[in-house]
Amino acid sequence: MKFGFKMGAIAALMGLLGQAQADAVATLRDFVREVKGARAQFSQTVYSPDGARKKSSSGQFEFQRPNQFRFAYTKPFEQLIVGDGQKVWIYDADLNQASSRRMTQALGATPAALLAGGNLERDFTLKALSSEGGLEWVQALPRQTESGVQSLKVGFKGRDLAALEIIDGFGQRSRLDFSGVVTNPALNPEAFKFVLPAGADLLEQ
Repeated sequence: MKFGFKMGAIAALMGLLGQAQADAVATLRDFVREVKGARAQFSQTVYSPDGARKKSSSGQFEFQRPNQFRFAYTKPFEQLIVGDGQKVWIYDADLNQASSRRMTQALGATPAALLAGGNLERDFTLKALSSEGGLEWVQALPRQTESGVQSLKVGFKGRDLAALEIIDGFGQRSRLDFSGVVTNPALNPEAFKFVLPAGADLLEQ
């Protein structure tokens, strides 16, 4: 009886774990469906393919559907990435240089596409992963192999977006940890418009 009880308890536990993982995929789907815009602080750490820590940065992230987003890096260097719905702009303050690409070329199966636009089911294959670091994780594999991204992982704490991990085509891993997430706030439309600073060089692709 004790053995049977233990096996029954293990089976019940495994069932609960499976349900929790399935719920993580549902949480991502709910987030994409219900959250039309958000604002958060982020810290980003980039690791080389061998796992060695490479560099850290931080800033503020905002997005508004469809296909509008703003990454404003403040440390250690100022850099701005803006998606205005038509183009993606990248501005390096130190170089006073900007570049732009059409949204259809730049977005693809990227983190911005996952959070701010695109079609979740069309662009990604979703799979629930085991809980790690107090977060529930979902793997999003790009359906397009030419996207330049091997895989994405989205971490939720409850129903709140908490982290994002990206592995690029060269095996480099980037992790973004979000804090102070505010969903569906009143965002300034001007935040998603890029104005070329005076004297800046522009490279269009």
